[in-house]
Amino acid sequence: MSSEYVTMEKIVSLCKRRGFIYQGSEIYGGLAGTWDYGPMGVELKNNIKNLWWKMFVQERDDMYGMDTAILMHPKVWEASGHVSGFSDPLVECTKCKKRFRADHLENKEKCPECGGKLGEARQFNMMFKTHVGATEDAASVSYLRPETAGGMFVNFKNILDTFHPKLPFGMAQIGKAFRNEIAPRDFTFRSREFEQMEIEYFVDPRDEKSVNAKFEELYGQQMDFLKKIGLSENKIHKIDVPDSDRAHYSKRSVDTEYDFPFGQKELLGLAYRTDFDLKAHTAMSTVDLSYYDEGGKERFIPHCIEPTFGVDRLVLAVLSDAYTEDDLGGEVRTYLKFDKSVAPVKAAVFPLLKNKPELVAKAREVYLALKKEIPQIMWDDNGNIGKRYRRQDEIGTPVCITIDFDTLGEGGDEKKDTVTVRNRDTGEQERVAISELNKYIAP
Repeated sequence: MSSEYVTMEKIVSLCKRRGFIYQGSEIYGGLAGTWDYGPMGVELKNNIKNLWWKMFVQERDDMYGMDTAILMHPKVWEASGHVSGFSDPLVECTKCKKRFRADHLENKEKCPECGGKLGEARQFNMMFKTHVGATEDAASVSYLRPETAGGMFVNFKNILDTFHPKLPFGMAQIGKAFRNEIAPRDFTFRSREFEQMEIEYFVDPRDEKSVNAKFEELYGQQMDFLKKIGLSENKIHKIDVPDSDRAHYSKRSVDTEYDFPFGQKELLGLAYRTDFDLKAHTAMSTVDLSYYDEGGKERFIPHCIEPTFGVDRLVLAVLSDAYTEDDLGGEVRTYLKFDKSVAPVKAAVFPLLKNKPELVAKAREVYLALKKEIPQIMWDDNGNIGKRYRRQDEIGTPVCITIDFDTLGEGGDEKKDTVTVRNRDTGEQERVAISELNKYIAP
């Protein structure tokens, strides 16, 4: 299907209808920039996170997993520059009083809502401020973290002292981050509460060739991950960020952008942060965050390469990529063409008829046996077979398994203990032995 038929309206509607993503606080009119993941959405999200953790932490011996606190000492964000510099340009309409990000407006003078005159732009700090403890004064100020990276930098010394790693090595974390976006938009793409998967990979700055090779290697691994979760290669774009657009601490940055229905936008980031963070935290905390090279008998501050993945943006990209409309059996259908690795449900099990106890009993037996090995199996006996297929297609279930009278042996011994397996993408059906189902449906 041509991508022009994949619209955000269709994706948002399917997400609500099939339990992927709901508006946050919906019964109270919603809270802008917040989203709740339903049963299908949380499975999809967890599959993506689990694949990432397996690929970047569990299958490596140079990576240390972390889970750091959301609330941190405010000096962490002073050292990183967030308190003084983490801001976006804000403009307010003099007529309707609505606020907008100035850099997102085509017309900097005219309100896009009411046509009124826009005021002068001012900088707006995006961190959520809160207070820790019983008093609310300057001494109790803290912030909800705007990124997960800070928690890893302040634990750098702990990893050195506990595990004594040799360079290069990395620290990895999956966690929530919070930004008080002026204008959250494009469904889950730009939210005020979101989840990140980040790596801080420390390298020896004395070997520039090795540093450059590691940067390219990490970029290649980012691409491997996107392929693993099923994103189309032709929708992925590498953007070498020019000097004028890079963060002040970055010596080199590469953004990976994806063709969302609302345009080509950033999906992943890769930045060579040099020694900015460890030096800044050393200066602010007065704790030595250097690394001692036993071989060269030399102490120095390692440099850092940071691959960043936005979980919510990846979920949205996977949904956008998987959304498909076709004609099957003379009827238009909508389905999610998920890769097996991320599909929220790996297979659904049906009895052919729900009013035949012998079919239901055998179907439950097959369902429970499969679920022990592959937990993401669904039971479905609601409505006729055609409706069940369409429902499973819409949530992206790769195969549907139907227990029929042949399974019980009524069609002959050669068909006994076999089931009908229907393929989501083609609609084709085949007989498969129950004993082979685990191998057949495993991701």
